[in-house]
Amino acid sequence: MFERIHVGVAWPYANGRLHLGHIAGAYLPADIFARFNRLIGNEVIMVSGSDQHGAPITIRAEKENTTPDAIAQKYHSQFVECWEKLGISWDLYTTTGTANHAEVTQDIFLTLLSKGYLYKDSVLQAYCPSCQRFLPDRYVLGSCPNCASVNARGDECESCGKPLDPVELGDPRCVLCGGPPRFEMSEHFFLRLSAFQDRLTAWVNGMTHWRQNVIGATRRFLNEGLRDRAITRDINWGVPVPLPGYEGKRIYVWFEAVIGYLSATKEWAKLQGDPSLWERYWKQDARIYNFIGKDNIFFHTLSWPATLMAYGDLNLPYDVPSNEFLNIEGQKLSTSRNWAVWVDDYLERYDPDPLRYFLAAAMPETQDSDFSWEKFVHRNNDELVATYGNLAHRVLTFTHRHFGAVVPDPGELDGQSQQLLADAERTLRDVRDALERCSFKEGLRHVMALAQKANRYLDDQAPWKSIKQSREVAGRSVYTVMCVLSTLSTVLSPYLPFSSEVLHRSLGFGGTLQERGWKVVTPRPGQALGEAKPLFVKLDDTVIAEETARLGT
Repeated sequence: MFERIHVGVAWPYANGRLHLGHIAGAYLPADIFARFNRLIGNEVIMVSGSDQHGAPITIRAEKENTTPDAIAQKYHSQFVECWEKLGISWDLYTTTGTANHAEVTQDIFLTLLSKGYLYKDSVLQAYCPSCQRFLPDRYVLGSCPNCASVNARGDECESCGKPLDPVELGDPRCVLCGGPPRFEMSEHFFLRLSAFQDRLTAWVNGMTHWRQNVIGATRRFLNEGLRDRAITRDINWGVPVPLPGYEGKRIYVWFEAVIGYLSATKEWAKLQGDPSLWERYWKQDARIYNFIGKDNIFFHTLSWPATLMAYGDLNLPYDVPSNEFLNIEGQKLSTSRNWAVWVDDYLERYDPDPLRYFLAAAMPETQDSDFSWEKFVHRNNDELVATYGNLAHRVLTFTHRHFGAVVPDPGELDGQSQQLLADAERTLRDVRDALERCSFKEGLRHVMALAQKANRYLDDQAPWKSIKQSREVAGRSVYTVMCVLSTLSTVLSPYLPFSSEVLHRSLGFGGTLQERGWKVVTPRPGQALGEAKPLFVKLDDTVIAEETARLGT
């Protein structure tokens, strides 16, 4: 029985290049999950888009003396190119700048207003005398009242994750000029978030399948007590407030961007020719997954669900698999210091699957993890090339040389061969169980354990020796490993889509792995093999020094 799965992924600000922290934090796990669910036969949609309305876009535009729209379009185009090269399999990747998104956002705004969940009140808002303008929350930096970090933003402290208002910061300063702002009263619309304290608490208590870091952070926010939050700001870039007299205000990005999960689904439905298709995921039986980084937990487990509850008759998130942070060479990733590995730079020089493999194996699911070029090169060479790629290459080239490039007839399998095939069947089940729970590192460990068993089996059987006495014995071991390779191509397809398809064709199968589905398919004796292409390229150790030298420069 299939399920409907909605995969919504955090919307990246279109103000700068993508780095590995983005990929490890949200986009790779979401893609692995979506690809897996398609393979097992579920009805899947994966959506996201570039966030064009955040303060980071306007900050970058002012620094570069251009328009926010120009900045947003520039980086949106870069994002789309990176997604394609990296194999991120969107059903729709859009932007918050569409008329569709504005329409859906304004509908939610007006509905909540009519139901009494929005109200007007005056709030102290930062005003910079030097710049002669009200400052969006992210334009204000200062010390965090919770952890004392000196670079907390006016909307949230990146160090401790606490949502903030600029007025709470110690020693506030303007991002643009560095001067101290003053605070003036300004009328805005507030979300009555406090009204959902009890309902959200009961809902969160039922989410026993959530990761502990997500549950822990969410409960801390609930224990502190939810406060009403302003959802409009005095800016001219963003979704307009759909009421007369508020032409100088826009709907605040923290409230608006998450609506993109819904608006993107509606946009996708229109593109399919049936505008009602969105209801399959939002009004019918479906599971909604939101893949995010840990700095977005509050907005996805509390304020967005509260908005959905207030709107009514829409599905709430089923799971919010939030990852921790990816460090670079043992240090916190910093875009301002260029202490980052940029995705477009990587893809200019290396293949996508080794990066997908490393980030999946080192995914920061429960704690911060680390990327280093030394670790990357060694994982590529020792695991992808030596363990998995070499297994495929040895068997396929041997079969081309000694069996005329066709799958040999195995005859009757011996006990060792039967055991390895049983291990392959069990691996298919174990990986499925792990991926259904969003345990991506665990799934990959099961896969590589099977590859190691197949290598030991091949070394024990030594067909390069046995063929001198018996082609049947050699053919049996080669056939058995081919069956395992077929299974490996399936279970690795969500992780390594490019090399998995190469192996699929090298084994002589037609169609695609997606068409074949999540099952063990054994090669047919006599089946003609495709070209025995190497799956991966061994990297020279000089790569380590070359790439490390690029950091921070």
